[in-house]
Amino acid sequence: MDQVVDLEGSSQFQSLNIALLSIGTDAIEQLASAARQWGVRTPHLSDQGGRVTRRYGLSRWTMPSGEPMHTFVLVGKDGRVKWVNDYGAPENGGRMNVPVSELYPHLSKGLSK
Repeated sequence: MDQVVDLEGSSQFQSLNIALLSIGTDAIEQLASAARQWGVRTPHLSDQGGRVTRRYGLSRWTMPSGEPMHTFVLVGKDGRVKWVNDYGAPENGGRMNVPVSELYPHLSKGLSK
């Protein structure tokens, strides 16, 4: 949830006019509880069956348990992926929180595609 809080509170991210959606494998009740606890407004999707993860080709970045890592996907209005990066993958440093200042240039460039 830290990442969502950072993005929601960033004027730099807000300037991109991107609709943020957080997707996790937790049950809806758990996601809703966490969102209330952290005070976030971002919608959360429960992808317990992994359908969305598979649809966008993100299965390659799941943990052995099938849980997703920390993947960012920029999807255009046409439903096509414009940019993707899994910061949680070992080859990308295994990070779970990425500074908005690091994400901003990638997202901005992805929007121009």
